[in-house]
Formats: sequence, structure tokens, C-alpha cells
Amino acid sequence: MRTTTALATAMLLGTALPALAQDCPIKVGVLHSLSGTMAISETTLKDTMEMLVEQQNAAGGVLGCELEAVVVDPASDWPLFAEKARELLTVHEVDVIFGNWTSVSRKSVLPVIEELNGLLFYPVQYEGEESSRNVFYTGAAPNQQAIPATDYFLEELGIEKFALLGTDYVYPRTTNNILQAYLQDNGIPATDIFVNYTPFGHSDWSRIVADVVALGADGKRVGVISTINGDANIGFYKELAAAGISADDIPVVAFSVGEEELSGLDTSNLVGHLAAWNYFQSADTEANAEWIAAWQERMGADRVTNDPMEAHYIGFNMWVNAVDEAGTAEVDAVREAMYGQEFPNLTGGTAVMLPNHHLAKPVLIGEITGDGQFDIVSQTEEVPGDAWTDFLPESAVLVSDWQELDCGMYNTETETCVQTLSNY
Repeated sequence: MRTTTALATAMLLGTALPALAQDCPIKVGVLHSLSGTMAISETTLKDTMEMLVEQQNAAGGVLGCELEAVVVDPASDWPLFAEKARELLTVHEVDVIFGNWTSVSRKSVLPVIEELNGLLFYPVQYEGEESSRNVFYTGAAPNQQAIPATDYFLEELGIEKFALLGTDYVYPRTTNNILQAYLQDNGIPATDIFVNYTPFGHSDWSRIVADVVALGADGKRVGVISTINGDANIGFYKELAAAGISADDIPVVAFSVGEEELSGLDTSNLVGHLAAWNYFQSADTEANAEWIAAWQERMGADRVTNDPMEAHYIGFNMWVNAVDEAGTAEVDAVREAMYGQEFPNLTGGTAVMLPNHHLAKPVLIGEITGDGQFDIVSQTEEVPGDAWTDFLPESAVLVSDWQELDCGMYNTETETCVQTLSNY
């Protein structure tokens, strides 16, 4: 990143400095789609980051410096994410990046971040099976969303057959591979698991919904686990309503539908369907009330909050505290200061950054209400995020520990570390 005059002078003279002056402003890259199919979800995260930067500047900035948000639009174009990440790091020389939604966009950015030693805070639930020295994963890993939601279907709703519906990219496919293994471990035969993938922006759901209905022709109770992403959700829920399917008939639990996505829908026919996240706007805490009030004062009374916003809120504040602790925004120093960082969740309790670059945070399951909010029906204590699932044999032997082992893929059987980019 940018070097300081004091540092250059010290290197020339061979002298040591007690502390390094911090270049100002400290630049915060914002890498979210403002156009294209993912704009429905990501534009709010851009707004969130701008608000967090403004709030921090109002509180005095960081290390005596003002923060500057540098916003780019990768336009829901996965290769363009990589180009924009490179632009942020080499042209704008940002000190940190907050961004991405889909895993395919994160996978596109990952080689650039690692090559240039950037630092990315990724705020959305994902499939796990990845661990990078240069990424902090502040969204849910599968054991913090997909597995608890499946347990809820099995234990609370008595679901006997499962339709796993997803958008056709890495997150839904990997998540569903994990869930298929998990369901079969729990006695659900492979013949009772229906899996289907559709492209981004898919709009014709009539055949797929009919196939889901047909799955229950033998009288067994059917549930849908949805990893559908972006604006395709609008067509899916509309088709459910058109087919007269209620949550009592075939409940849906979604991993990518929150308050923002529901704000564009008539939710009267969606009441009782579910979502699993680590945050809901309806959480009744003082901190959440303050967060909602600040957001709506800035954006308007009709604007809702959601889980990835809270993930950015937690990640950003942890990063600020790590920069303060390190005395610099330099990536390597901040990374070391991130381990063990704690910050209050908006739902109560405290998020903790683990050595595997994941958070420990609670799992919430909510039912859609008529006003587009969620009635929280289940909430756990903080669950530590797991980079490598226990339900795929090749992953069950792997651990991620960047603090002590300096390794994201440590094989506990061979006691060796593999850290090539191709493994991620």
C-alpha cells in the first residue's frame, strides 16, 4: 500500500521509529453491484458502508485520519469484480475492501486479493470450503445457517422430503452437496431429495413448482430449502402464491431472502415461510433499535435492515478497532490484530473473530409476517463458524487456523498444510 515519508527516511538512515505516521485519508473500498441482477441485494450494502464511514468520521475517524469510501460498481458481472478489486487496490490504493455477495464473485476476486495482499471483508452467508489469509468471512458458514435450518425442518416441522432449489453457481451447489450428505446421515433416502438449479434472473417457475408439489404425492411432508439468489426470488415466490401453496402446505426456508428482498413483494401469501440468518430487523434489543433509527433517518422510514448489513456493521467496527490496536491500517498488522476481536451483535450477545477468519455468532430462524418482517421462532447462542464442513469426508479432516498454524487447510490426519490458491 502507500508508504510514508517517515518510513522511507528510516529505511535510508537505518534507524528505527517508535511508531509510523499513518497516511491520510484511510481508504475503504466498497465492492458491491449497483446494477444487474444482484443490485436488488447489494445496493443496500453500499449504502450501509457509506453510512458506517460517515459515522466513524463523525466520531473522529481512525488514527487521526478521516476515512474515505471508494465505491465501484462491478455490475453483477463476475469477471468485472476481479477487475474492480484490482482497480481499488492499485489505482485507488485502498487499505481494505468490504464487498461481494455471491460466492462466484468472491471466487473471482480471491486471486487478486491474495496476489496484491489486500484485505476483504465478505458479509454474506456462503458455502464454506474455503479459507484465505486475505479474507474475513463475517457472514454465516453452513454450520451457522444451512445445517440449523435443516435441523429445524427435521425436528420442528417433521419434513420427510426435501426440495433443494438453488441458483446455478458455487454457493448453492456446494451447500446442497453438504445438505444432501447431512440429510442422508439423518436417515433421509436419496430418492426423497429433489435438487434443481436455475440461472441467475430465472423467471419461469411453473414447472419447478409443479415438480416440488409432485414430490409429496405419496403423502410425505415436503419442504423447500432455497439457495435461490437475487431477483429470481421474486418469480419463485409469485409462482408459489399463484399455485396456492402456503407455508402450511410446503414450507420454504430461504438463505438469501431477507427484509430487503421482501420489501419489493406482496408478502400476504408468504406468511409463515421461513428464512435462516444471524440477524433480523425484528430483533428486540436497544442496539438494534438505535441501528434501525440511524439507518432510517439517513435513508428514509421505509428502508429496512437485514443480515448482511449487520455483518458489515460487525466487520467494519472490528476492523476499526484492529486498526486502532495495530496503530496502522497496513494489512499484515491489521490481520494480526483481528484475532480475538469482539463486538456486540445487534441481536444480543457478542461476535468474536476466530483464528479461522470466521465469526462466532447466533443462528436465528424467522417466519415471514404480513408486513415483510420476520417473527423470530428460534435463536441460538453464539455458534463458531466452521470453514470446513464435518459432513464431507474430504473436508472433515481439515481445519483453518491462521493465527497459530498459519494455514487455512491443515490436514489433521497427515499433519500437513496445503496453501496453494488452487485449493481454494
